[in-house]
Amino acid sequence: MPATTFSSWTETLSPLRLYTSLSVFLLGAIALVVPSGYSVGAVLLLLGSITLLIKRPALGTTRRDWLVIAAMVAYAAVSMLEVWWDNQGSSGLDKPSRFLLAVPAMLLVMAYPPRLSWLWAGLAVGAVGAGGWAGWQKLVEGEVRAGGYTHVIQFGNLSMLMGILCLAGLGWAWVQPRRVPWLVLLLVGAMMGVLGSLFSGSRGGWVGFPFVLLVLYRGYGRYWSNWVKWSVLAGLVAGAALMYVLPQTGVEARFHEALSDVSRYVSGESQVTSVGARFEMWKGASQLILEKPFIGWGDNGYQAGMQALADTGLVHPIVTEYGHPHNEFLNAWAKRGLVGLVVLLALYLIPMKFFARQLDSPDMALRSLSVAGVLLSVAYIDFGLSQAFLVHNSGVMMFAFWLAVLWGSFAVRVREYAGRAGELG
Repeated sequence: MPATTFSSWTETLSPLRLYTSLSVFLLGAIALVVPSGYSVGAVLLLLGSITLLIKRPALGTTRRDWLVIAAMVAYAAVSMLEVWWDNQGSSGLDKPSRFLLAVPAMLLVMAYPPRLSWLWAGLAVGAVGAGGWAGWQKLVEGEVRAGGYTHVIQFGNLSMLMGILCLAGLGWAWVQPRRVPWLVLLLVGAMMGVLGSLFSGSRGGWVGFPFVLLVLYRGYGRYWSNWVKWSVLAGLVAGAALMYVLPQTGVEARFHEALSDVSRYVSGESQVTSVGARFEMWKGASQLILEKPFIGWGDNGYQAGMQALADTGLVHPIVTEYGHPHNEFLNAWAKRGLVGLVVLLALYLIPMKFFARQLDSPDMALRSLSVAGVLLSVAYIDFGLSQAFLVHNSGVMMFAFWLAVLWGSFAVRVREYAGRAGELG
């Protein structure tokens, strides 16, 4: 693999870069192993952004930076508008405000970029911690599904997220002077993050794994020899088979449970299984969208509308037990109308498009950030198919602030690489 390194990224850290490096490390390292651990690094970044008002550093923001920021602000603004016209009260502003708060955090990262070693180490430590914590809950405490300090679906999917982001960092690790320790740490982090997901039984995170592999192949696979490609493929198949047959993981049971749920729903035997209830919620949300496709119902209106559908027998009453349809896209469209769906797609797709432009970069550090940024959106799109992930504080915090960190680091690296290439040219 080709490599490019820059002295500016290996120099002694200034106090502010040390601060952002520590904040980013904690954003990953304690995300799932302490209550609300994902908030600690985020709060530190937000507090650190106050220095931007004092020092006023040159940020060198580009049109792409402002488009990413605009996507975050637009999503927050539309969500807040829904809170206002739906009379949800000030509590409804809590989660969308996180996207606004992530903007100054992003600018801080752009002004004082963290060392990438701290970023990748934080993700690896956090993934190992999540997988270990899940294993303890599942194998020692005897929990049916590991959930850490949050809901099992959130815990499992976020553990998966950190695991796959560790895989994104392999390109960076490959060009480090101490290559082997970094590769081992990130690979162990990836394995433990995935194990955390498996122990949680959160099947939604498993569905999109083939797309994760496609992104990784797009970023790195073309530089592998055929022997390495076949070895990796064989390892993946063997690992998947092992996870399936080991009863301790619960994968086989959850897989067959899903098949049974679908069969029972199609036959009309039961609509209240995990999968069946989702089908009913999706049916109900789709009906509400057809009735108000442009302006949506709002959160309160959505719940009243689902109750009305249940009262008329169009959907099973179980749908009234949930405040969302367990699908991010249906949730946005049903509650905030077509505009809500558009800004959600923009939130995912605009950064992903810009990140993807550097999947071929000869600078492996930049390529790693590119792969990680694409995977962040791919993972959340996958999670959103079976869960309204941004309805939960953990989902919002992890997406908003990891987008801030990855984009801020990526933007700086793009400018440094362009400047270096210009000097060499």
